[in-house]
Amino acid sequence: MDTRTTHGPLSVPAGLAGVAVVDTEIGDVRGVEGFFHYRQYDATELARTRTIEDVWHLMVRGSLPEQSDSEKWREELAAAAEVSPALRRRLIDVMRDSGEADPLGVLRTALSAYGGLIDASPLWESDESEKQQIALRTAAIVPWLVTAAFSLGEGRQPLDPRPELGFVGSYLWMLTGEEPTAAQVAALSRYLCLTIDHGLNASTFTARVIASTGADLPACVVGAIGALSGPLHGGAPSRALAALDEIGTADRAADWARRRLESGGRVMGFGHAVYRGLDPRSELLKETAIELDTPLARLAVEVETEVVKVLDEAKPDRPLRANVEYYAGVVMAACGVPPAMFTATFATSRVIGWTAHILEQSRGRKIFRPGSRYIGPAARPGQSGDGCSPV
Repeated sequence: MDTRTTHGPLSVPAGLAGVAVVDTEIGDVRGVEGFFHYRQYDATELARTRTIEDVWHLMVRGSLPEQSDSEKWREELAAAAEVSPALRRRLIDVMRDSGEADPLGVLRTALSAYGGLIDASPLWESDESEKQQIALRTAAIVPWLVTAAFSLGEGRQPLDPRPELGFVGSYLWMLTGEEPTAAQVAALSRYLCLTIDHGLNASTFTARVIASTGADLPACVVGAIGALSGPLHGGAPSRALAALDEIGTADRAADWARRRLESGGRVMGFGHAVYRGLDPRSELLKETAIELDTPLARLAVEVETEVVKVLDEAKPDRPLRANVEYYAGVVMAACGVPPAMFTATFATSRVIGWTAHILEQSRGRKIFRPGSRYIGPAARPGQSGDGCSPV
């Protein structure tokens, strides 16, 4: 898309809000309708009825797997996640020496090392088969890397994946050391399927920008992780859960929300940059939280009702409803995921979406190179600054 005019670059809204900068077949977010989709499928229905392995196939291979192909696909994913004993030792050493405390930060360092240790080739120099293989390997190792980072931080040895438990069951096993219940697997599976992709958010855009340079695929994912680490992007579930802890009981929720609004603060877990009403991800996670029926889930439902009343009174022209982060922490906590691992868990699914976007971007040959609008002091050609007065 050429945005040049006869007078120079086209000025766009801050944050590129509402500006389409890529064409994609991967999915879209239709905020006014309260709907988002992966390729041609309703994403919330996929989360309700399909496994994350199936959705992974859809994202990177372009179709849902036939039932006869599902087992072969799972075997391919299990093989992609395998690391040799020597590589495993090297990665554990990197994680121990990273100097990071946050599992997401450790992941960023470890994945960068992983790209070097496997000698990942630049996308520019790789054929489609090579790119597909490195995409699977990169996404498949992330669950082990983040759980290993957490285990090492807790003074425990990392556990190996158990492919027979499936993606979600194996992840919870590596994280907790216990086999999860069927209810926990089903609940976390919904969350992970819902968060694989969500339009051209900051981390996905970052991944595509790096991919446009022809860099290797792990480098693109490392950049995306850097974007995800920002508090405005990936850290919201833990802050929403902290808000519930602060509120404590539903009868205190209204006063808490009013104080937040009066102080100019954000009411964590409510409102979204794209959705102007209900967030479909939140609706399914609320349903999931109610099914889990934990004390925290019951509190979350009651608090949501009270907070929405306050928000409707304060902002009658702008409905603010619970977003995905509000119930994400509730569901993850019920599945045994500690708050310190919320954003890292998010990354285990979002990396699938990132790799799909990286593959799509790599099929073009145009580097991202937008312009900027200079707003500093006026400059003149030939002016060096030596002995010159400010203009």
